[in-house]
Amino acid sequence: MVSASDLPEMARERFRARVSGDPTGAPDWVRDIALVGDGPGWFEPDGVVWAVHGDLATLVGGVAALLGQAAHPLALAGVERHSDYRQDPWKRLAGTARWLVVSTFGSARLAERESARVRGLHVSVRGRDDTGRRYSASDPALLRWVHLAFTDAFLAAQLTVGRDLVGRFGTRWPDAYVADWRRSAEGLGATDLPTTRAELAEAVADYLPHLAPVPEQLRSFLSTPPGLSPPEQVFYTGLSSAAALLVSPTLAPFAGVPGRDRRDLVARARLQAARLQLVGLQAALGSRSPAEEAARWRLGTGPRPSWMADAA
Repeated sequence: MVSASDLPEMARERFRARVSGDPTGAPDWVRDIALVGDGPGWFEPDGVVWAVHGDLATLVGGVAALLGQAAHPLALAGVERHSDYRQDPWKRLAGTARWLVVSTFGSARLAERESARVRGLHVSVRGRDDTGRRYSASDPALLRWVHLAFTDAFLAAQLTVGRDLVGRFGTRWPDAYVADWRRSAEGLGATDLPTTRAELAEAVADYLPHLAPVPEQLRSFLSTPPGLSPPEQVFYTGLSSAAALLVSPTLAPFAGVPGRDRRDLVARARLQAARLQLVGLQAALGSRSPAEEAARWRLGTGPRPSWMADAA
C-alpha cells in the first residue's frame, strides 16, 4: 500500500518522466551535461537564458509555442508527416526538451554535438504539403519561423506567469533574452534573427502572409493530449488555458485562441491560477532542475547531484 509520505515523491517522478522520459529527471542526455566537456557553454551561467529556461513557466510557454508554430502550414506539414506525436506525445515532448535543456545548460562541446544531432534529424524531414509546396526542416526560413514562435512564447510566459527577473537583470532583460537565445537557432542553421523584443514582434508579423488557421484537430489535441491521469489533466488544463492567453496577437487568430490582447477579469484569473500552479509545482520539485544541478556540478559551483551516484 502506498503511504501518504510516498505521494509527493511519486508525483515528482511522474512529472519528471513526462518531460524527460526518466523518473529521476536525469536521462543520459542530462547526465551528459555534467560529464561532457568543461567550462561554460553557449550561455552565461546564471544569465538570462538560464533563468528563463530554468523556470517552470516554460511549461506554459511550450504549449503557446506549439500553437503559434502550427500556424505556418509548411512547418506543420513537417511535424504531421514526420513525427509520431499523436501516438506518443510525451516522447516528442522529451525530444524537444532534450534540445532545449542541452543547448541551455551543456558545455559548448555538448551543445555543438546536440545541434549536429538535430541537424541530422532534420535532413530527412522534407517533402511537399497538400498543395504541392516543398518543405524542409533544414530550410533556414522555416528554422527562423520555429525559433521566432518559440522565443515569443517563452518570453511571454516568463513575463506573465514566471518569476520576476527585473531585480536580477533589469528592465531590459527581455531584449537580452532575445539576443542571447538566437545562438541556439544559429546552431541549427537559422539566419537573420532578431536581437530585441521589438524586432521579435516585427519578425513574427512579417510572416503574416504565409500563415493559415491551425487545424481544429491539432488544437483539440493540444488542449487534451492523451495519456493523462484525471489529476494530471486538471493540472494541464490550467496551464493550457493560460497558454491560450499568451500567444502573439499576430498568431492568435490563426490558432483560434484569445492571445495576449485579452486581459479581462476571466483572463487575469486564469493567468493567476496558472502562476499558483507553477509555484506549487516548483515547491514540490525543488528550486533547481536536474539539468541545472548537472551544469553547476560541471562548473564547480554546486554539489554532485544525488542522481549521479551511478554515473561513470
